Amino acid sequence: MTTLFAVSLALAAGLFASRITKPLGLPSVTAYLVAGIAIGPYLLGRLGVTGLGFVSASDVKSYEIICDVALGFIAFAIGNEFRLSQLKEIGKKAAFIGVWQAVIAAVCVDAALLGLHIFLGDKLPVSMAIVLGAIAAATAPAATLMVVRQYKAKGKLTDLLLPIVAIDDAVGLIIFSVSFGAASALENGEFSILNIIVEPLFEIALSLALGALMGTLFTLAEKLFSSNSKRLSLSVMIVLLTVAISKMKFTLFGMNLGFSPLLTLMMLGTMFCNLCDFSPEIMEKTDRWTQPLLVLFFVLSGAELELNVFRDPAVVGIGIAYIIARSAGKYLGAFTGSAITKCEKKIRTHLGITLLPQAGVALGMASTVTQLEGIGLIVRNIILFSVLIYELIGPTLTKMSLTASGDITEKPKEKDRVNRQAPAKL
Repeated sequence: MTTLFAVSLALAAGLFASRITKPLGLPSVTAYLVAGIAIGPYLLGRLGVTGLGFVSASDVKSYEIICDVALGFIAFAIGNEFRLSQLKEIGKKAAFIGVWQAVIAAVCVDAALLGLHIFLGDKLPVSMAIVLGAIAAATAPAATLMVVRQYKAKGKLTDLLLPIVAIDDAVGLIIFSVSFGAASALENGEFSILNIIVEPLFEIALSLALGALMGTLFTLAEKLFSSNSKRLSLSVMIVLLTVAISKMKFTLFGMNLGFSPLLTLMMLGTMFCNLCDFSPEIMEKTDRWTQPLLVLFFVLSGAELELNVFRDPAVVGIGIAYIIARSAGKYLGAFTGSAITKCEKKIRTHLGITLLPQAGVALGMASTVTQLEGIGLIVRNIILFSVLIYELIGPTLTKMSLTASGDITEKPKEKDRVNRQAPAKL
């Protein structure tokens, strides 16, 4: 019963918060995150009443399955942006910019933090700087997709943005794996080519293969049904099943392997949209079904944010340096990448801003770093600090950039309302 109360409260908090922030012109994502903070362990949860707010981090963690499923549907939706007809026009540009901006962001953070290492010494070890640089490459697809959906953004920037966000995660995974291996060698004196290069490549290959297989089976199964309700049920079932399989871990040829849920579900969506003739209709229905789930995901994400990281001046200082260097790297990488691929000026100017949000993937990487006793906890707290900042301001900056580029336009009914409310000219 307390679980149902908590879920109901989370939905209500998110929905009413979005009504409060709407006159301010803020994206709903920001409202959901703020609502999560309000009912989280540091505010309403401090009352200690289970079901009336989240009383602890472990309480929030108990709803992890909701976040896993929501991320699965988000990745599935992004995969649908990789339609062959569209990729013929932007595929090469998206691939180059996606790789380029991720690498530039990592290099900028590495350079900035290694520079600080000269002054801070052991407070900011080289291993920590390397790992934080790798995590900087990751971008949050969830917040970006929600802003695009809420404002029905359409245009050249949006068409390029979503594939880049998807590619970004694959590139980030490779950079992180190599950097984490190097950091482990510095901390523990152990160096393994198997862990640094082979395992991440296997993980990416296995994730894409699993997604392709499930996407093919999904397409074949959909043709067995003609009822829209049954096709929707099948869609939900396939996504849930693929999320479950992608969470599996196993050992193969002495390597500890698994799947990347994001890459797997993206490939599932990519295969489905290119193989199934009626995929747009199915996707539209699936998107409507998942809206409450996405509200819960962002409210829980807000509740999960650690506010106590502000107590440590070192974390705040390094976190600020990380945010500034990563933001500069993302913008510089996107700007130069767009210039090299001869994109329009408005894309060069605004693309980098839309790549700033950072959340789930970065937190997953930070959790992996906790295996390193010397730097793990500090890295996690720095990333928690940066995620708190990025998730609160990132969606708003994304909206502003998409509006400035012309991809978000004022809705006709809003124009009519404004015209009706405007005083008549004499």
